[in-house]
Amino acid sequence: MEQILDAAEYLFSLHGLYGVTLKDVAQRVGVHHTLLNYYFTDKKKLFDAVIGRRAEVTVELRMAALDSYDAQTRGKPTVEGALRAFLDTDLDLYSQGGENWKNYGALGAQVSNTPYGAELMDLHFDPVVLRLIDILKKALPGCAEEDIFWGYHFVTGALMLTLARTGRINRLSGGLCDSDDFVAVKERMAAFMAAGFLTICKTPADSAR
Repeated sequence: MEQILDAAEYLFSLHGLYGVTLKDVAQRVGVHHTLLNYYFTDKKKLFDAVIGRRAEVTVELRMAALDSYDAQTRGKPTVEGALRAFLDTDLDLYSQGGENWKNYGALGAQVSNTPYGAELMDLHFDPVVLRLIDILKKALPGCAEEDIFWGYHFVTGALMLTLARTGRINRLSGGLCDSDDFVAVKERMAAFMAAGFLTICKTPADSAR
C-alpha cells in the first residue's frame, strides 16, 4: 500500500488529479491495475488517500507545536513566535523528510489552487489553521479579525509557492537562491510574514501617529 501511495503521490505531483490514471500508478508500482481497483474504486479515492496520509502527520506535529508555544507564552504570544511554530514545523518535514515529502509538498501546492483541492485543504487543515488564527488574535489584540485572516491568506500563498519548487527563484536570482533550500526559507519566512501582519494590523491610533 505504501508503494502504491508513494507512486501515486509522485505522479499526481507532476500531472495533477486529471493527468494520472490508475493504470499509470499500477505501471509505476509494477503491478496489474486490477490490484489498484481492489483497494480504490476510483481515482479520486486514491487521490484522497494520498492527500490524507501525510496531512495527518503534518497537522499533528503543527498542532502540538502551536499548543506547546501557546502554553509556554502564557497568553502573551508574538506573531513571529506563532508563525514559527506553524511554519518551521512544516518546513522541517520537507527539508528532512526526503523526496517523498517534497513530492507531497509540490502536490499540495498544486491542488490548493483548485476547487476540489481546496475542499481537501478544508477537510484536513482547517483545525490547525484556526488554532494558528486563535494564537495570532492573542498576539494582535487590537487587530481587525479580517486583517488576521488576510494575513494568513498571504502566508499560505507564499508557503504553497515555496513548496511547489518551481525553480523560478533560481533563475531570477542567477543562482543566489534555490527553491529546494527549505533551510533558507525557514530562516526568513516567519520573520518576513510577521512584519507583514504588524503592518496591516495597525490600529487607527497607530495610523494617526
